[in-house]
Amino acid sequence: MRRVRVAPSGAGRVRIVAGRLRGSKLAVPDLPGLRPTPDRVRETLFNWLAPTIEGARCLDLFAGTGALGVEALSRGAAHVTFVERDPRLAAALRDNLVRLDQPHGVVECADAQAFLRDAPAPFDLVFLDPPFAEARWADAAAALEAGGWLKPAALVYVEAPADAAPALPAGWTLHREGRAGAVRYALYRRGGAIR
Repeated sequence: MRRVRVAPSGAGRVRIVAGRLRGSKLAVPDLPGLRPTPDRVRETLFNWLAPTIEGARCLDLFAGTGALGVEALSRGAAHVTFVERDPRLAAALRDNLVRLDQPHGVVECADAQAFLRDAPAPFDLVFLDPPFAEARWADAAAALEAGGWLKPAALVYVEAPADAAPALPAGWTLHREGRAGAVRYALYRRGGAIR
């Protein structure tokens, strides 16, 4: 669940940037501290992912609004599992998926660490953007790596405060990174460089 701050103009709605659902709005509960990934950052990220997103199996581990996962579905991902512990956000995300006719999105209302203790289903792409105040990057990354949740050359998107340096598994290679205000966003590949 992404929490910090959302600009007043974005409260209640998040826009899908591109793909089949371009321009669609995700209804979002008015919860304090909800922090959707900004449009500009999502656009940059999915430009990086353009060669690999079609047909990918994705995990949006701290889903929040679900903007990252829905953007992936919009751009051709085969499946997205959304994990969100807040029942109100999980219900809103389910409603959005039904309204947008996205049967390949599945919402799990669970804490990320509890979800990762279940039997693994390997993913091609994981969005790792936990609440900044909780600093859960290292634990979640370790559980993804050790638990069999990542395919051999899986991609992992990490969003964190610009001044943070989350401890990530040694086998994750940085592919690209950027900054937007106080946020650093980066794309890693498990097991080596992107070809």
